[in-house]
Amino acid sequence: MNTAPTEASTRSMSNKVPAVALSFWVIKIMCTTVGETGADFLAFSAGLGAHLTMALMGALLALALFVQLRTQRYTPWIYWLTVVLVSVVGTQITDFFTDTLGISLALSTPILAVALAAAFMLWYRVEKSLSIHDIFTRRRELFYWAAILCTFALGTAAGDLASETLGLGYAWGAVAYGALIAITYAAWRMGGNAILTFWIGYILTRPFGAALGDLLTQAKTAGGLGMGTAWTSAIFLSVIVLLVGFAQWTANPPQ
Repeated sequence: MNTAPTEASTRSMSNKVPAVALSFWVIKIMCTTVGETGADFLAFSAGLGAHLTMALMGALLALALFVQLRTQRYTPWIYWLTVVLVSVVGTQITDFFTDTLGISLALSTPILAVALAAAFMLWYRVEKSLSIHDIFTRRRELFYWAAILCTFALGTAAGDLASETLGLGYAWGAVAYGALIAITYAAWRMGGNAILTFWIGYILTRPFGAALGDLLTQAKTAGGLGMGTAWTSAIFLSVIVLLVGFAQWTANPPQ
């Protein structure tokens, strides 16, 4: 007699996603900022150009995803390396829409929003859940990373739309998205759906990080603080390495 597979029979690994705590959000925001500043540094300051940067980062992301998918449990340094590379590639996708295809941010933002909605709909249709606490099969992990890539591309477009096209500027753009994140957190604390508020927060931290990155790196005459992409990327990457290194150490403490 044929029976439907149980959760135990379909489980192929332990959960591959870190626990959602304060450290998770701090590292995630820093990864989004590095995605913005790192992509600009490689494409412009380092002189690689947009196309070479996208090809190089896309190849590194494919390699990181291969390693991530091969692991059987959450490994902090592999997971967060993949997130950093997804952040850079997500930025490059938005820049490709804007700079190469000539699609305005007012159009690319809803296009990417539809792409993210489609990714979520397909994920839910197949798996009946969008919870990040149940990423224990290869298929769910693929859905997860597809959605993550869409959130980074959409967040970049939305951040640039608010800061540049709508004229909020980098500082007020960061304030606006920070306020939306605070509202989302408050909604969760007051009993809002945990899965929905998580994904809203995850999407909003991307434009917040992008606006923060632009605020730090852009020239003072353009409304920024003039730190430059090299220094900002180096500082944020150093903090990410320290935090992820600590997470890796606590996950596998010396005997």
